[in-house]
Amino acid sequence: MSNPLKDMDKPDTIFAIGTNMTECHPVAATGLKKALTKGAKLIVADPRRTRLAELAHLHLPIRVGSDVALLLAMAHVIVREGLTDTEFIAERCAEYEAFESHLKEFTPAWAAEICEVPADDIEQAGKWYGSAKLGAIYYTLGITEHICGVDNVQSLCNLALLTGNLGKEGTGINPMRGQNNIQGAGDCGAVPGNYPGFQPVISEEFHEKFKEAYQQPEMDLGNSMTKVTALDLCGAEENGIHAMLCLLYTSPSPRDRG
Repeated sequence: MSNPLKDMDKPDTIFAIGTNMTECHPVAATGLKKALTKGAKLIVADPRRTRLAELAHLHLPIRVGSDVALLLAMAHVIVREGLTDTEFIAERCAEYEAFESHLKEFTPAWAAEICEVPADDIEQAGKWYGSAKLGAIYYTLGITEHICGVDNVQSLCNLALLTGNLGKEGTGINPMRGQNNIQGAGDCGAVPGNYPGFQPVISEEFHEKFKEAYQQPEMDLGNSMTKVTALDLCGAEENGIHAMLCLLYTSPSPRDRG
């Protein structure tokens, strides 16, 4: 996340896409609800009519997998309406002119056919986010667990860069973890590139710190193995993995909760 959770009640415009935050992150979502009570606008892009969508001032029930088309059209509106932060772009962005030219054909009318939502709603979403003094983006696995997940996130980054909604309180690009267990695993160091507390393993400073903490005279100074690499090595004769413990987490049913 580019911003801490304490910033969630500060935006004047919130764009939530691919997230059912009020159910999956109910504690964190209280900050979002506080922002709404202060007058913030909420745009929700989600094929489903979730509880979060019901809170929205504008709900975009886009067709599954059409996120990039929506975000391109919103960027088109922002550029066309002169809502870009020109100073931010000049100081921090590269190849803006090429991107501006690229956007010309991706109109709300073009996106409406792909996304299956009205062009006027896409137009409104672009204007609201582009006009925000403090615009924040929140998303979760609803846009990342697609074959175009990387493109989705990069398209969100483009919106934030166009409008200068980075580096300020109440703004940013903020991915929420899918589950508390995932966040906890990351906090504890179960990420190939980090020690506990998200301290990078390639840092000499943290490398020495954890050698002492773990009382290990020798430790690799480099990222460890990802699960994809581990699966590829399963059964390999040389330097292979011969056993793997896989844990399955399931949520208790309402009956189990009593």
